[in-house]
Amino acid sequence: MRSKVQLLYRPPDIYKKEMQTEPTNQNIQDDQSESGFKELGLFIWDLVKVLLIAMVIILPIRYVVAQPFIVSGSSMEPTFYSGEYLIINEWSYHFNSPERGDVIVFKYPKDTSQYFIKRIIALPGERVKIEENKVIIYNQEHPKGWVLTEAYIPAADTTLPVGDGSTTLGSDEYYVLGDNRLASSDSRFWGPVPRNDIIGKVFIRAFPFDEVKKFQSVEYGVK
Repeated sequence: MRSKVQLLYRPPDIYKKEMQTEPTNQNIQDDQSESGFKELGLFIWDLVKVLLIAMVIILPIRYVVAQPFIVSGSSMEPTFYSGEYLIINEWSYHFNSPERGDVIVFKYPKDTSQYFIKRIIALPGERVKIEENKVIIYNQEHPKGWVLTEAYIPAADTTLPVGDGSTTLGSDEYYVLGDNRLASSDSRFWGPVPRNDIIGKVFIRAFPFDEVKKFQSVEYGVK
């Protein structure tokens, strides 16, 4: 009986030491886990802040100030070619009206899910007439009409009328044509563009890189 008691007996100090050791190791593991979760949480929060800041800065620029568009088709040659990357200035039209000669991106009036790029030829309230390969504008300053001199169109290009070639614009309508008149679907075929459908005007050609250019307003002479 005495030998059995000795085999089962553990001195109190050793037992206490072992009992203290196990929880200490567990506390260390718990601290490491908590530290890992805190670091992960801080990382996620930093990422969320970066995304929020990016949205606050980039989205207004993307949808209010400027938008990128890629040219598709040949209707604006030789000014723009298919595949070119353009930056469209939307901001200026919040303060100023579109001007004659501006190259604009707008919603196609017959299907507003599509975007077209053309040049403004006539302004609200004006009458435009196409005859004998000429574009003639009638307005208060020129009641007898004046012929647009369009230096951006190759001399050999032809501007053909559709129907009688005459259109009178409403108070919020713009008459647009493509620079490549023989390959352009424009106001000659489907009528004027409402002001509300205009997205903005071409500001910069950003690609190809060897053709990067900022575009200015066009000045027209009077004949």
